[in-house]
Amino acid sequence: MANFPQPAHPKTALLLINPHARKTQKNLSQVVYQLQALDFDIIQESPEHPQEFTSTIQRYKDQVDFVIVGGGDGTLNAAVDGLVETGLPLAIVPLGTANDLARTLGIPASVTEACQIIACGHQQKIDLGWVNGKHFFNVASLGLSVKITRKLTKKSKKHWGALAYVWAAIQATLTARPFRALIEVDSQIQRVKTLQIAVGNGKYYGGGMSIVHDATIDDQRLDLYSLEIKHWWQIPWVWLTLRTGRHREELGVRTLSGSDFQIYTSKPYPINTDGEITTWTPAHFRVIPQALTVLVPQPK
Repeated sequence: MANFPQPAHPKTALLLINPHARKTQKNLSQVVYQLQALDFDIIQESPEHPQEFTSTIQRYKDQVDFVIVGGGDGTLNAAVDGLVETGLPLAIVPLGTANDLARTLGIPASVTEACQIIACGHQQKIDLGWVNGKHFFNVASLGLSVKITRKLTKKSKKHWGALAYVWAAIQATLTARPFRALIEVDSQIQRVKTLQIAVGNGKYYGGGMSIVHDATIDDQRLDLYSLEIKHWWQIPWVWLTLRTGRHREELGVRTLSGSDFQIYTSKPYPINTDGEITTWTPAHFRVIPQALTVLVPQPK
């Protein structure tokens, strides 16, 4: 086993594990062993349902120094409200399929390296997105992305990993239909006919796509894009720009930035936050600056 820097004093951590995460069964014993070897006292919980994460964090808020979440972005999203309410710092062991928040923060997929980052204890304040009372780390979106979310199954993610996102995106795009929406930002109203509206807080989402090329998770802004594609031949080029976040208006991608957005649709549309459907339009989005403390790699 690698030699890790030891914490100055033993600390107690609540380890929250998603029992259904892609890499949980393979890596759980390794995570617990390495953290205990680093002199951490570990309280382990594996709530069966996401709605139990907040109450679990609240139950242990006076017994632990921080919370370690082992899982992917959906698991982190389930824990975020409890973290905000208690003010406990967050540490991440990426055990999911996409691990976009970990990617944004520079936390490697290796369990050994993720545990080393926790042991070093370097902290960073990050922003959170907020929509209709629900916090999110990476992105909240409606339209095409919701169809993609519904086509993703636990079985496909477990078997294909990140490729499952690609296949679900292709299937959803082929049957997508545009919808009309009204976007209000800085007292300006924009009416759009779109396939998807995405509002990002961090940089990465959807298995490594960039919301905007220069986005960071502490820039105190939200970045919005709307897919207003007029010709189907544009779709492959648009998907390429979505990987880098360098959007092009001539390809039908509208971009906006701000700290507060309102989105209205003629009928309620579901919204997913970090890959989980949690609310519906009409939607009020805002950024909450420096909302959470996260353990991250030391700056180089």
